[in-house]
Amino acid sequence: MLELDHIVVVCADIQAGLDHVRDRLGIAVPPGGRHPLMGTMNHLVRLGEASFLEVIAPDPDAPPPGRRRWFGMDRAGAPRLTHWVVRTTDMDGLHPTLPPDSGPAIPVTRGDLSWRLTVPEDGSLPMGGICPTVVEWSPGPLPPRAMPGMGLDLLELHLAHPQAAAIRAQVEPLFPDDRVSLAQGDRPTLRALIGTPDGPKWLD
Repeated sequence: MLELDHIVVVCADIQAGLDHVRDRLGIAVPPGGRHPLMGTMNHLVRLGEASFLEVIAPDPDAPPPGRRRWFGMDRAGAPRLTHWVVRTTDMDGLHPTLPPDSGPAIPVTRGDLSWRLTVPEDGSLPMGGICPTVVEWSPGPLPPRAMPGMGLDLLELHLAHPQAAAIRAQVEPLFPDDRVSLAQGDRPTLRALIGTPDGPKWLD
């Protein structure tokens, strides 16, 4: 079975992404780190016990990577909630069952952390970001549990896509999470209802 690992705000400029989250949720997301493989940087905050919110952008101090960046970042514009990631403990067993446009499961490191993540060769977002990326963390305690917490929790994740039925058939059998809903829509969209110390707030 899959579990929700994190939701992702993608932006062309990290400060713009942080301002976007602060305007919506009233919090300043703490720094995370850098990803040499992709030339990106992020800020992270825990949601609940074992999930998190990631704000990610190109790292202006890193050389261009030798491939397309993940999460459709080479085409990123204004900050928005763009994608979601689920985790597995058996990437080798799960990967053959994923849609072909999920991409290979590549090894990634950031400091002392290591994981495998499905990333299409062209860096695109599967089904416009509505079909989730899959992560497998290295053995040990889940990294989200050690991330800074600010009293936030993911209450609901609303997804919409023109091919909602096809995505639902792929995801639902492996991902029973009542917080996540998928509806028919004119274009791919994500909205998250986040519990904060000041009450529930929407992040888009």
